[in-house]
Amino acid sequence: MAAEDPRTTACTGSSLLQPVSEITNLPLDQVNFVVCQLCALLSAFWFRLFLHPSKTSPFIRHVVATVLGLYFALFCFGWYALHFLFQSGLTYGIMILTGVEHMHKYCLLVALSYLSLCQITRVYVFDYGMYSADFTGPMMVITQKITSLAFEIHDGMARKEEHLTPGQKILAIRRMPSLLEYFSYNCNFMGILAGPTCSYNDYIAFIEGDPRRHRDQEADRKSYGKLKQSEPSPNTEVVRKVATSFFCLLVFLSVCKVFPVERNIDDDFIANTPFYAQVVYLYLSMLTTRPKYYFVWTLADAINNAAGFGFNGYDEDGSPRWDLISNLRILNIELATSFKVFLDNWNIQTAHWLKRVCYERCPFHPTAATFILSAMWHGAYPGYYLTFLTGIVITLAARAVRHNVRPYFLQSSTHKMVYDVITWAATQIAICYTVVPFVLLSVGPSIKFYRSWYLSLHIGCILLALALPVKPRHLRLKDQQKNLLQGPVQVQGHLEATDSNCSRKEKTT
Repeated sequence: MAAEDPRTTACTGSSLLQPVSEITNLPLDQVNFVVCQLCALLSAFWFRLFLHPSKTSPFIRHVVATVLGLYFALFCFGWYALHFLFQSGLTYGIMILTGVEHMHKYCLLVALSYLSLCQITRVYVFDYGMYSADFTGPMMVITQKITSLAFEIHDGMARKEEHLTPGQKILAIRRMPSLLEYFSYNCNFMGILAGPTCSYNDYIAFIEGDPRRHRDQEADRKSYGKLKQSEPSPNTEVVRKVATSFFCLLVFLSVCKVFPVERNIDDDFIANTPFYAQVVYLYLSMLTTRPKYYFVWTLADAINNAAGFGFNGYDEDGSPRWDLISNLRILNIELATSFKVFLDNWNIQTAHWLKRVCYERCPFHPTAATFILSAMWHGAYPGYYLTFLTGIVITLAARAVRHNVRPYFLQSSTHKMVYDVITWAATQIAICYTVVPFVLLSVGPSIKFYRSWYLSLHIGCILLALALPVKPRHLRLKDQQKNLLQGPVQVQGHLEATDSNCSRKEKTT
């Protein structure tokens, strides 16, 4: 008798779908996850049609969204879903007890520490190295929401308006949320399993039936007035995203085993394969790992849209946009011509979270601090830290090249096209090189891979960052502020000179 696959017995959630797991030969926890997301999609249509804000109070919408979310969490993760409630309840108590002056610091420390403790326990006690759906995945998103909310409350209730950036002014929260609002925001059925993270103001505006209310700026009032006259339907966008997500799932299931990432560190492969072929294989092996993320994030986006959440105004041609909380732009990722463009279009909401919580607020070395926070948030596998430490070096080198080399290729469209082709290839290889440890997870295999490449990108990027200097961020910000201040002065001087010339002409006449 064949040994039972341990992946099918390690699931902590419901065993109701065990027959489906055996038929599809997929781990039970992954089957539970996909089925719950499909149920969430159907629930989202029902939520929008039968619990529309015009028919139902915000209280009912909060209660239903929270109860459904906790049910799906229990189905997928069993009693481990209680961690979601405990983490949220603990940080809510901290917000109430510590006050608005320091809550953001304590919530970041406690939420991230609790998440890290759960990740370390899961990795080193239970199932090291298994690629499976686990309860710390939703906790990662909840941690983002907890910390974002704490910083936004601090901005809205403890800081002066003139000290906030334009983005912080939009997201700032002027009152403490109720306990129900807090749990609804963290644990609603649309985002509890796979996110994406959204701002608290956006979520409350959706629940209360006034999308983008707090984002209504003077220049956009006409487009938002259109929304009040006729609420846009998300059905077309939902169908497109669901079709895209399942196409990505089919691609992943059909090709992921053809180009296994582990072959990059196979001794025979390294010894007998020309280096150019190793480069091509590295690209293909990492390319085939991305569709599973495309599937999860695109389906999660579709669920939110189906519930009516995610509307982001109108295009210039009047078409509604449903990308307010989208987590990726697939074509921009695959065609990225710089490290920054790739990161800006990959896991977008996490990038926003890192920027708002860390990058914008860190006075020194914000790039390094942001990568380190990202590594801590992702989990306890050593490969994550190798990936993000490598990312710091490559980001600095890419920034140096962009600032110093790119201007020379902007003189003609032909030169620009050549530059784009070269930087596309360089970006894709750099990304693959960087994220190999993220997939391999362990230190030994990751170091073996980098040694097989003679640490070439590490050394090359360090040399580029040293040879092509870029002004520190705080100095660039000072220059920008100086230019902004000089602009009105120059305009005023021009106007005064014009007035003087005019007065002299009048005296002459």
